[in-house]
Amino acid sequence: MVAGIIAGITWAIETIVLGIALAMSPFVSTEQAVMLAPFASTFLHDAFSAIWAWIYNGMRGNLPSIGKALKTKSGRFVALAAIIGGPIGMTGYVLSVANMGASIGAVASAIFPAIGAVLAYFFLKEKMSWYRWIFLILSLLGVYGLSYSPEINITNFWLGFAGTLMCSFGWGIEAVIIAKCVQDNAVTDEIALQIRQTTSALVYGIIILPIMKGWKFTISLLSDTGWLIPTIAIAALFATASYLFYYRAIAQIGASKAMALNITYSAWAVIFSVIFLGDKSLLNPITIICTLIVLIFGILAGADYKELIGK
Repeated sequence: MVAGIIAGITWAIETIVLGIALAMSPFVSTEQAVMLAPFASTFLHDAFSAIWAWIYNGMRGNLPSIGKALKTKSGRFVALAAIIGGPIGMTGYVLSVANMGASIGAVASAIFPAIGAVLAYFFLKEKMSWYRWIFLILSLLGVYGLSYSPEINITNFWLGFAGTLMCSFGWGIEAVIIAKCVQDNAVTDEIALQIRQTTSALVYGIIILPIMKGWKFTISLLSDTGWLIPTIAIAALFATASYLFYYRAIAQIGASKAMALNITYSAWAVIFSVIFLGDKSLLNPITIICTLIVLIFGILAGADYKELIGK
């Protein structure tokens, strides 16, 4: 549970730092920059994250084990999970936000634990008690409340709806596959992280950016002499830590509980925005209540009361 909560905290920090990077001039200077920003930033983000993971695993002496893991069925399935959760899931999220508005996009990112919990029940035989389902649903409603905006501008419902399905199923399926793979002794959570981030960066760089004709724009970002690239690298560092703890939580308490704990990131992001960015506009009754709902019910949904009582 501690690993799952830390995963949410570090992802909240990653979200804030990446948001700062996306607000910098290279990403908002032209219409093309705005269009390509999500794809270029995700590629750079995952590439830096892969580098951080290589450094971490190198210091831990895990590098020889990564090659061995890729030769196993579980290692190859982690790579598949990376494609499903990374390029497919994130591309779906971008489509959802672009075509159905920010609030619906946030719902897409919030409902994946519910879908993942259902998939975990059927494929991993992970059972959730009725009260944990209630806690999860209440937590998801809190996430929606945090991101709600009355100014919803739906430009293409069906394309946005397709993106929502891609996102929610992509992230949910990824967690279930990872949960199964880390049961293999050859694939630890640290190795799974390395395979995941490296695969995601490669797919973005080799397939998605060429399709979007975004390589020229991405290369221009690398020549930026300001704080853009260091900021993305810092965001990637927190993302690497978040994924490491998230995968560790999946390995230790299961996919459904880990996902419930992970979505508390939306509440932590509000808290950190107030503390570090001084965003006092978030200090309103609705935001405060929804933040408490997400934190409390997200943690309760990830708790195993029988184990706690037994200890």
